Amino acid sequence: MTDARSNIGMMSDTPFETIAWEAYEHEHIERGSDWYWALGVIVVCAALTSLLFGNVLFALLILAAGSAIAVMAHVPPELHSFEITDKGIQAGDTLHRYEEIISFWVEEETKDQPLLLIDTTKFLAPNLIVPLDGLDPESVREALRMKAKEVPMKEPLAHKILEFFGF
Repeated sequence: MTDARSNIGMMSDTPFETIAWEAYEHEHIERGSDWYWALGVIVVCAALTSLLFGNVLFALLILAAGSAIAVMAHVPPELHSFEITDKGIQAGDTLHRYEEIISFWVEEETKDQPLLLIDTTKFLAPNLIVPLDGLDPESVREALRMKAKEVPMKEPLAHKILEFFGF
């Protein structure tokens, strides 16, 4: 073992270097009190409109969603650990085995930091978007090419929209 972040293992006759890093799940944007007031006004108006149309359940859903958005905007993102090993891609406590990975792509052009985009066969996590904080994208690409297929893909629109709003 050369340092705490890399480990050399063997797969067939090809050495596989484990790559480990930590990154935040998203960039945290500090919200002012005006943002929370605007959110509250929008949520209350939407809930009242729903009540005027006689849909109490939808009004409760709007209030719950607005509260969840406020809590999510207030809590800073967690620091997650990631690791590319000879068995798969470890994201925190979850191992995404290479058998479950359809393809990957390292997106370098759209952001200030490169992203690792992974398409999997998992039902609840079909697309993974992993920030590559401080890593050389080419080393990640080389490590994954040995185990998975590289296919050009783009960051999902839903992820871009959530990121635009700071989630």
